[in-house]
Amino acid sequence: MCVNSGKKNMRYTLLIFSLLVLGCQSTPKKKVNNAPLNKSKSAKVSDLQQKEKEGEKEKKIVPLTAESAIPFFFEYNKKNPEKYIQIQTQFGNIDIELDPKKPYHRANFIYLIKNRYFDGTLFHRVVPGFIIQGGNSDNRKVMRRRTDLGRYLIPVDADPSDRHDRGVISMPSSEIDNPYKLASPYEFFIVQQTPGAYHLDGNYTPFGRVIRGMDVVDKINAVKTDNREMPLINVSMKIRILNK
Repeated sequence: MCVNSGKKNMRYTLLIFSLLVLGCQSTPKKKVNNAPLNKSKSAKVSDLQQKEKEGEKEKKIVPLTAESAIPFFFEYNKKNPEKYIQIQTQFGNIDIELDPKKPYHRANFIYLIKNRYFDGTLFHRVVPGFIIQGGNSDNRKVMRRRTDLGRYLIPVDADPSDRHDRGVISMPSSEIDNPYKLASPYEFFIVQQTPGAYHLDGNYTPFGRVIRGMDVVDKINAVKTDNREMPLINVSMKIRILNK
């Protein structure tokens, strides 16, 4: 009796053990079924991260040089046709329409805006009744940005009929020995003088005009300056492209 009872108990034990084993085997199947979903999600994340990394590589700036700048802007002008921009300051906004007939100056300006060069730069020179000049700063970050973007100049793009009327945006020539008046690509000035600063015609390239915000130009032109024509307060700026 004890033997038979032991056998029955053994059968029950084996039966229970078998059921437990089968139950345990069914669990991984569910995990396996879910696995492709998890893998596909991780693959999507991985692909996205890879694309982001590739995007970062594409955004890496190759510094321009005197030799490479003109061919670069020749092509850049074709692919980046934007011409409406906005200068944002603590005195208000200045909206400007860039001249597509000045391809190198316009393309250079759009290129610098898209690379956020102007953010945090200043209207560093103010000549009452004449101009406000911007695009520079003694901030080291701005100097590093210039180094990253490169050392190059822009050739005069002016037409004999171009006039430096009030509200015109133009580009100063470089401070280096520069008989051809090649323009410094990182700075610009806006004519505040009425009716204009016509003694500048022919030597500098007007490449746009203010279409809204001349009252802001007048306010900046009225700030107090030191004997070096530098404002006594920081007139900082950001420049954005307008979608029109």
